[in-house]
This record gives sequence, C-alpha cells and structure tokens, in this order.
Amino acid sequence: MSGSTDVPDEGPRNERTGGDDQPREQRLGPVVRRRQQVMTSTSDQRLLDSRGPSDWVHQDPWRVLRIQSEFVEGFGALAELGPAVCVFGSARTPPGSSEYEDARRIGRGLADAGFAVITGGGPGAMEAANLGASESGGVSVGLGIELPFEQGLNAHVDVGINFRYFFVRKTMFVKYAQGFLVLPGGLGTMDELFEALTLVQTRKVTRFPIVLYGSAYWGGLADWLRDTVIAQGKASPHDEDLFRITDDVEEAIRLVTKD
Repeated sequence: MSGSTDVPDEGPRNERTGGDDQPREQRLGPVVRRRQQVMTSTSDQRLLDSRGPSDWVHQDPWRVLRIQSEFVEGFGALAELGPAVCVFGSARTPPGSSEYEDARRIGRGLADAGFAVITGGGPGAMEAANLGASESGGVSVGLGIELPFEQGLNAHVDVGINFRYFFVRKTMFVKYAQGFLVLPGGLGTMDELFEALTLVQTRKVTRFPIVLYGSAYWGGLADWLRDTVIAQGKASPHDEDLFRITDDVEEAIRLVTKD
C-alpha cells in the first residue's frame, strides 16, 4: 500500500540551511531532498488548507492512514517510558546563557529524581534539558515536528520521534508526562502551556502539575490572567491555582514531581 503512486507527498521532516557549500536538506523518512527539490509547505499546512484543487477527495484518506501511523509509532516508542516530565522552552535560548544552564540543571534534577525528560527535541532550552537528563544517566526524549525552518532533533536525545502533525505530537506530550515544567519561550511554548491549562481546567487530565520557571518572564502573564481575564469573568478565580511560578530550580522540580 505504501508504494502506491496515489499516496501524496507529505512534506519535510526537517531542514538544515548552511552556506554555499552546505545544501539545504529535508528528510522525509527514508527520502532526502536537497537544493531545488526542497519543499516549502508542511503536512499540517496541506491538511488544513481548504483551498486548492479537488484532489483532496482522493488524498485525505491516505492522510488518515499517515496520521494513524504516527499515533501507532508514538504509542509504541513511548509505552514503556515510565514516569516523565515535559520541559518546554525557547529554541532561541543561547548555549551558555543563564536560562540554558537553568534548563540543563532542571533536566539533570528530573533525571536524578527518576523521571524521564521529554522536550520538543530542538535546540535552545530543549537541548539544555535533554543534555542535563543525559548527563545524569536519565532517559532523554525528543518529540520533533516537521517545520520549514526546524533543525531536527538535538544530539542529546536518546529516544526521538519526528512528527508530521502537531495534534499527534501534542497527544504524546500529554499522554506520557506527569506534568509540564515551562521555561521562558515563545508562541510554541505558550501554545503548549495554554493547552495544558485548558486540559486541567476542563478535567480532561488528572493530577497534572504545571510549573512556570522564571517570575520575571511569566509574572506579567500571570498578572494579566488575574487582573483582566479573571477580573472580567472570562475565567474562574480558581484558575489561578492551575499553575505555580518559581525562580528556584529545586522547587520547580519538587512541584512538578510531587504526588
């Protein structure tokens, strides 16, 4: 079935951009695309695009099988993982910075506490947390995503899965983690944070601590939620209790791993 010419091309796994002597590269499972053959759209983009030719009628059933296969691969790879915590943070956090070293300490501390560390598998804070877990002999997991500008899984990931679809990847984050520890990050980090908050608020998940590391970074968001969202009745006063903010690495680890 997988060899049928009717199966649509699903886009890049990852991409590296270098100088003139280093070609741009995408990996699609066993397929590698370089130079002019690099594709500019992703599987999510094509799946969600309602415009274009009517051949989606024939392609979408194949996409369902691709989506199914991603769930199967993810469940199979992580089923025996054991206790784990997701660590989120910016891919732009520079190595050697205080935020990078804090993420590294967090990864190390979680591994010492007997927890696997799950990240998005990218550079920056994710790389630092994976590095810390690996240094302590813990299980370091990276769940990557197909993006036009992503650089693939970092070198400190022991178990890595590259996903085509965000919603499959998000399921794996929530299903196999006992909590989220969120470092300063951008829109992707906030997307994961607010999804977790919503799942806890609506009781779709149980016993799921959410810890934000860095009061200087997250304090403004907490103030806005309290003084605007909750104050205007858009959320319950109890929703303030869905997360904790700390500046202490040991406290962050204790809060996210406590029974």
